[in-house]
Amino acid sequence: MKKSFASLATCFLTSVALFTPSQECSGARGIVPGTGTWIDYIGDDFEDTSWSFINNFPKSSREQDERLRSPTGKSVNGRWIEGPERGQPDHMKVVPTPAGGLEGSHHALLMRTLNSGIPGYRSHDVQQDDLIANCVNRLNMSIPVGDQPSVVARIYLPPADEWEDRSGPHFGFRISASTVTTKQTSSGFFGSRSTTEAEPYWPGIWIHFKSKTSRNVEEDSAFLTVRGDRRGRDFRVRNIPAEEFGWWTMGMSVTGDGMVHFYAKPGIEDLTAEDHLSSQFPYSFSAQRFRTFFFNACNKNDGKTWSTPFVIDDPRLYMINPSRVADVVKRKIEQQARRKRQQEARQQAKQSNKKRTAKRNQSSSKAVGDATDQAESDSGNTIATGRRSRSRGRNRQ
Repeated sequence: MKKSFASLATCFLTSVALFTPSQECSGARGIVPGTGTWIDYIGDDFEDTSWSFINNFPKSSREQDERLRSPTGKSVNGRWIEGPERGQPDHMKVVPTPAGGLEGSHHALLMRTLNSGIPGYRSHDVQQDDLIANCVNRLNMSIPVGDQPSVVARIYLPPADEWEDRSGPHFGFRISASTVTTKQTSSGFFGSRSTTEAEPYWPGIWIHFKSKTSRNVEEDSAFLTVRGDRRGRDFRVRNIPAEEFGWWTMGMSVTGDGMVHFYAKPGIEDLTAEDHLSSQFPYSFSAQRFRTFFFNACNKNDGKTWSTPFVIDDPRLYMINPSRVADVVKRKIEQQARRKRQQEARQQAKQSNKKRTAKRNQSSSKAVGDATDQAESDSGNTIATGRRSRSRGRNRQ
C-alpha cells in the first residue's frame, strides 16, 4: 500500500469524516450482489469444526512501518490469509451459529483482535487487523470487472453491551480492486514522459458504534458508512438502532464500467434492489480488476482492549460471466485431485514396501531361528555322542 493511502486509512479510522454526497452516481445501481453464479472455490461456510488459522507471529505491519514479516499466516483449509499490510485478528474460532442465522447453518466464524497495529507497540489509537479471502492465490488471477463479480456475507452484530466501549469504526467488509493510473515523470532535458502503473484501492462498508458513554449520546446505536466518494471520503448511509443488532446481509458488486455498488439489509435474506446503499467511483478510480474481499476488526491498540466480537457466515463470491474463472477452478480441482491420487499412490506404495520389508525381516528372522535351533540341536547331539564315547572308553579300561 502506498503511503498516501496508508495515511488516509489512519485518518479515516481515527476521525472518520462523514460527508453526505449524492448516494448514487447518475442513478446507477449496478447488479445486486449475489446475482449470477456462485464460485464455491472462494469463500467459506465454516461448517468444519476443525477450522483453524496458522498464526505466523509476529504479524505484518507494512502499512505502518514498511515491514512485511514473512511467512504470513493462513488458514489450514487454504481459503484465508494474513495480508502484507496488516496482521490477522488474534482470535478466530468456529462457533455455533448465533440465533436467527441462515437456514442449515450450524457454525460460523467468530473474529476479534487485541494486538492490532505494529507488533509490540501500543499506539493507544484505533488500529485494525484483516482476514483476507485467498482469492488471487487460489485462482492464480485477479478478475476483470467485465465478468461482473460481487460478494455477499452475513455479519452478526452482537448485543450493545458486548461491544468495545468506544464510539467509532469497529468492523469493515471490503473488497480489493485495482485500476491503472498514468503519471507524468520528468525525463530531464527532453521534458516529461508518461508512465502507467497498477493502483490498488480498497472500497467497503464500515460498521460504526455510537456508545451511550460518549458525550452527547443518549443510547447505544450503530451506523454504516461507505468508503468512499470520488475524493475517497467515508460517508454515512444508514443508521442501525440497537434493536436491529443481530444478523445483517451485506454485499458489494463491481460493474464493467468500474463502478462499485454497495448494499445492506437487516436479517439473512438475499439482497434485492431495494437494499441499495450507494454506487461510487471511490477516489475517482474506475476499477479494472477485482482482486479479493476481506474483513477488518478494529480496536483501541492498548494491549488490553479486545475488539467487538463479530461473527461472519457464508462469505461468497458470485459472477455474472463466470466462464473464465470456472475454467481456472476446473483445472485447479483436477490438479488437486491428481496430486491427491499421486499422494495416495505413493502412500500405498510406501505401506506396501513396509509390509514387504516386514515380511522379509520376518522370514529372515525365522530362517535364522531355525538355523540356530538346528545348530543347537547338532551341538547337543555332538556332546551327547562324546559323552557316550568317553563312557565306553572307561568301561574298556
